[in-house]
Amino acid sequence: MSRLTAMIAAAIVTSGRLTAAERQLTHAPHGHILTNTRVWSPDGRWIVYDVRSDPAGNVFDGQRIEAVKVATGEVKTLYESKHGACCGVVTFDPRALKVVFILGPENPTPDWQYGASHRQGVIVDFARPGAAENLDACDLTPPFTPGALRGGSHVHVWNAAGDWLSFTYNDALVESDARNVGVAVPKKPVRVSASNPRNHDGNYFSVLVTRTTPHPRPGSDEISRASENGWIGTNGYVRRDGTRQRHALAFQGQVFTTNGAAIAEVFVADLPENLTQPGARPLAGTLEQLPSPPRGVTQRRLTFTAGQKFPGLQGPRHWLRSSPDGSQIAFLRKNDAGIVQLWTISPNGGEPRQLTHNLHDIASAFTWSPDGKSIAHVMDNSVCVTDTTTGMTTRLTPRSNNATAPRPEACVFSPDGKEVAFVRRVPAQGKAFNQIFTVTVAGP
Repeated sequence: MSRLTAMIAAAIVTSGRLTAAERQLTHAPHGHILTNTRVWSPDGRWIVYDVRSDPAGNVFDGQRIEAVKVATGEVKTLYESKHGACCGVVTFDPRALKVVFILGPENPTPDWQYGASHRQGVIVDFARPGAAENLDACDLTPPFTPGALRGGSHVHVWNAAGDWLSFTYNDALVESDARNVGVAVPKKPVRVSASNPRNHDGNYFSVLVTRTTPHPRPGSDEISRASENGWIGTNGYVRRDGTRQRHALAFQGQVFTTNGAAIAEVFVADLPENLTQPGARPLAGTLEQLPSPPRGVTQRRLTFTAGQKFPGLQGPRHWLRSSPDGSQIAFLRKNDAGIVQLWTISPNGGEPRQLTHNLHDIASAFTWSPDGKSIAHVMDNSVCVTDTTTGMTTRLTPRSNNATAPRPEACVFSPDGKEVAFVRRVPAQGKAFNQIFTVTVAGP
């Protein structure tokens, strides 16, 4: 795109038609944190959140999972933690009124406080508030149990069918800093021994589906970290040979360039239909090795940006998100002018496409509309949508000052594509608190 075309696009962004239908849904003087996806109930009537106190949710101190009714502002408490535990990072099942979220350790001790490797996923049904069932089992005593984890899971997200869940994972026994991506499937409950007081059963069979290396070779496709993952398509994607890959995850993998710099690139994990069969190494790992992916998992690298002026994925923390048809994976990267833009790439590989050519950075995590025609995100202190065909970006909210601008952590389309949920800081009682807002997407 020429400089003139880019300036025209930016002008349209600045002068694009604004909607007047921005609404503040929550008002209580405490924190409200949205997860980056799946915060709307399947029917679009509720938005779910946690109550961590700091703006970005970096302090894991929330003790309630709540939902606000979009039409009325009614607030419903779904879960309140106890015995010193905290909870957060909640998402909806896309097919049923139930949610999944992180629960930290109850009765924490000096050697087992909340942390990346000391947490689990739990599920709560709307019809039974307060009653949490364990998603993942934990077994910290060898010989380890297949289907159980030995560490902490985080950011649990159901696939479109509402059966498999993805999560990120940190091991409590080996290479605790090596984050990986895992999947939990409802095959059968996993029972473990009570030999360790932190062991517990789980209702899903959990495995890791990525493979990390403690010391990746510079210039190779080996990764030291896998994170910020997302399901590809509502029904997978179509391979080059015309067959369908039904289950696949896109994720950010940390590689090392030939000069030793760590950068994030786009990777894909193609998953087999059966995740219970071990591969070359034990599913549950050993005292010396992390849990290993099941037989049939394929890990592939899609982007190669080390030679670019600004190598690696960049911008605000964001999770890779796929178009509903699975044909495109969206990510953030700087262009040669140093501006963070939206890019897409096919899960089959090939050259990435620069989608936006704006004069302002994309400034948040993002989501696709259900019809695949738009991506919602924050830019220049406004909630915006970008047309996924033309790359044209339009504001939905007026530009705010920095103190009250839409937060970067989440910008989430509703199930019908008519609204976007986001968070602003709002002054109250001499302080400022995160509050949840929605804005209507401009119609024709």
